[in-house]
Amino acid sequence: MKFWLCLNFEPPESLLDHARNAEALGFEGVVLPEHVVVKEGERTPHPNGYPLKAHEIFVDPFLAFAAMAAVTTRLRFLNGVYVVPLRDPFMLAKQAGSLAVMSNDRFVLGTGVGWLKEEFDTMGRDFATRGRRMDEMLAILRDFWDDGYAEFHGEHFDFPRSGMFPPPRRQIPIWIGGHSTAAARRAANYDGYMPMRAVTDPMAPINETSRAEFALIDDLRRTRGHTGEFARMVSAFGVENPGMARKLEEVEGITDLLITPWTMSDYSQSYEEKRGLAARFAERVIHHPA
Repeated sequence: MKFWLCLNFEPPESLLDHARNAEALGFEGVVLPEHVVVKEGERTPHPNGYPLKAHEIFVDPFLAFAAMAAVTTRLRFLNGVYVVPLRDPFMLAKQAGSLAVMSNDRFVLGTGVGWLKEEFDTMGRDFATRGRRMDEMLAILRDFWDDGYAEFHGEHFDFPRSGMFPPPRRQIPIWIGGHSTAAARRAANYDGYMPMRAVTDPMAPINETSRAEFALIDDLRRTRGHTGEFARMVSAFGVENPGMARKLEEVEGITDLLITPWTMSDYSQSYEEKRGLAARFAERVIHHPA
């Protein structure tokens, strides 16, 4: 099992310390959320019920990951998740590719179609076509990252053979995050799936919907002839039971666990307190004897 430390809404001044500490404690990597702009007042509710606020902290993850990569050597970095259809494929391919090069291939692009319609409206992006645009964009990213050249002729993007250098040394893993069968179907063509539903019971199996989505992905990958590693990540909040991790891995086939050892968005907790909670989790679970 690989353990990732969730850094949602952490103050920017603490991110480098969190990264150094996570690496020292044995976490696989760190995860940052992503929004560009959140409308004040009434807006679309979050699919999992989280009471998102307009003032919550969303540091640009690419910039934060680049800084964290400079002060670590092994730690990996994952978007949780990057809203692809808010962007164009060219800047995304350039930024993500550059981050992969500069971090020595320690970056994983966690992606999603987005749920906050008001964010799309504010940025002038079409919410209704976001899924189709994302599918075209991911194909373009992979094409550029293969050898530095891409050409595409689709419904939303149309351009001749063009170069973008330097490409990453290898394809950047693309993980899909979501709450739907459509997200699971999309994930079957890529490198991982992150159902956006948390495990809260120390010994409970994963959500039935999530289990069905993972089964669908397995079937689709077999049918489509996809082989190789495929990451299966779930989130766990407030759980410090090594038996839970073993059960998720051995029974459910989960490969990666996203951990928040403290109360998310509780700004009264200091970095020192959170560092202690991360260390406690590492001692009780990451380094617990099998």
